[in-house]
Amino acid sequence: MSSAATSPPFGRLTTAMITPFRPDGSLDVDAAQKVAGYLADQGNDALIINGTTGEAPTTSDAEKDQLVRAVLEAVGDRAQVIAGVGTNDTAHTIELAKAAEAAGAHGLLVVTPYYNKPPQEGLKAHFTAVADATGLPNLLYDIPGRAGVEVKTETLIALADHPRIVAVKDAKGDVAAATKVLANTDLAYYCGADELNLAWLSIGAVGIASVVAHAASPQYRQLIDAVVAQDLVAARAIDRRLIPAVEAIMTRTQGAIMVKAALQLLGVIEHAAVRLPLIEATPAQVDALTTDLRTSGLVA
Repeated sequence: MSSAATSPPFGRLTTAMITPFRPDGSLDVDAAQKVAGYLADQGNDALIINGTTGEAPTTSDAEKDQLVRAVLEAVGDRAQVIAGVGTNDTAHTIELAKAAEAAGAHGLLVVTPYYNKPPQEGLKAHFTAVADATGLPNLLYDIPGRAGVEVKTETLIALADHPRIVAVKDAKGDVAAATKVLANTDLAYYCGADELNLAWLSIGAVGIASVVAHAASPQYRQLIDAVVAQDLVAARAIDRRLIPAVEAIMTRTQGAIMVKAALQLLGVIEHAAVRLPLIEATPAQVDALTTDLRTSGLVA
């Protein structure tokens, strides 16, 4: 087992944070700081800013920089801040990586280049170039459902030799592939699909990079702690109790839409506004969400 299992580079509980907007679509920095502070208070070790759940495809480079700086100010030393910098253009990704480092980010989330479907050698060259560009640790994001291409096991094993490529956020869902990487590298794995959190922790992931944790951070902390303590009975009970919440947030429509609705229900944000091409949750979706969050014990 990797030594990372006892010293996770980004802690164990990480939330892929939303980006709040005002009803007119403008960036709501004050709300972003409130959400970040709330998540830090809820026990998160790290926050991922400017990721998919943060609607990064719709935010400008200047807004991304502003968000990183604002969240760093809000959380202080309570949580690490991981800046999403991945694009399908290596040069642009490097620009964002350098900007995030200058802003004070603690690490970088680098997603597989999407849409242009590079070959594995291209992926190696891309991730290596980004890792070479700063002194920050890199969290590679393997999500073929969005990117259109996976990071193959052999590619991850080769990339693990880079001193700043330290972890993988996995949303591929291939247990056998992840097990092989874990057996042959020191890469730390973070589960990037909430429905698989327990499964991934059970095979040696050090933590989770969650969307549902916006509404369930204390419960996911308990789940992680139970697995670390080798109490799978308790871990299974928590995991099963959260099934309705996971389904409500992650399966009814796009996750950012529903998790903003959940945060509005919880009183953390005033507006659940998203930017096109996303649209806000319908009243029927919010009603179903409320029921499911209540079933999971997350709202009264």
